[in-house]
Amino acid sequence: MFPTPKPGVLDISTYVGGRAPASGETDSHKLSSNESATGPSPGAIAAFESARTALNIYPDGETHVLRGAIGEAYGLNPDRIVCGNGSGELLTLLAGAYLRPGDEVLFSEHAFLLYRIATLANSAVPIVVPEKNLQIDVDAMLAAVGARTRIVFLTNPSNPTGTYLSAAEVRRFHAGVPPSTLFVIDAAYGEYVQRNDYETGIEMVSQFDNVVMTRTFSKIHGLAGLRVGWAFCPASVADVLNRIRGPFNVSLPAQRAAAAALHDRRHVEDAIAYNEKWKSWLTDQIRRSGLRVDDSVTNFVLIHFPPDGPHTAKAADAFLSARGLVLRGVANYNLPHCLRLTIGSESANHRVAAAFAEFMARG
Repeated sequence: MFPTPKPGVLDISTYVGGRAPASGETDSHKLSSNESATGPSPGAIAAFESARTALNIYPDGETHVLRGAIGEAYGLNPDRIVCGNGSGELLTLLAGAYLRPGDEVLFSEHAFLLYRIATLANSAVPIVVPEKNLQIDVDAMLAAVGARTRIVFLTNPSNPTGTYLSAAEVRRFHAGVPPSTLFVIDAAYGEYVQRNDYETGIEMVSQFDNVVMTRTFSKIHGLAGLRVGWAFCPASVADVLNRIRGPFNVSLPAQRAAAAALHDRRHVEDAIAYNEKWKSWLTDQIRRSGLRVDDSVTNFVLIHFPPDGPHTAKAADAFLSARGLVLRGVANYNLPHCLRLTIGSESANHRVAAAFAEFMARG
């Protein structure tokens, strides 16, 4: 006899993040994890450094200053905001609080891998719905909703496809979900979307008692290393999350840096402009090399390769890696013939575009 985990846990495949360049490589670029090419704002760096003299003190367990800054930035009631160690912690907490063994959790075919992990960790059943042309299929999702559907996870915009659902489609989807089902909108890349028909989900949380929106400081704000996320919730859900989260789940440096990042609107606007410029340029350059690159509303693009021959995704990954350019293979997202490319620095973007042209010119 020995200790065994609850059902579902051993069915989980360990999450593997984007590869980093090999240790010791200096002339290389990590383009595998959708990290910010522009980095954190000077204000966030200064706030982080100011925490050095207070490292012996526990952080504010209620994250008052950070929640206040989020509330001020977005016009929200801070009492309905819960902060976490990245948005991943909050997604995991939602699953842990609301799932019972045998409950069903609905998400799309190429969705964030954490949804499946959180589902199985709570002995629940993942219901994976096929997408249509790498786009979440609302009709198929609605057809999959059943009496046992306890949580719906909706990534909008979606990773790794870079596609999104319009506000009208998200609302149509929600209208077909029972009020007893938690409807979670993961808007980690929301700040990057420059489309008039897109909403992050804030409005829906304000209107409905079963909608939660999660956000992160890891992307547009460039604070991935500090792990800060937040959720805007109905008051009842915020109460539940606050009961089960860790008592000091966001560190002092992270709280200070994240609050400062929100006050530097110019840095965010510059990051958006930079991303739009180089995403467009990279997409055009890689298409000229002969590869399919899908339109994206995020800070990454999805590149498609032939399933066989000299120009497969595996061959491209090896070719690029040998030149210090590390992209993300997405076979574990059921996209075995694709690579995901994060928009990088100007130098990285030029190097990767040239490398793709060289790779495709090879016989």
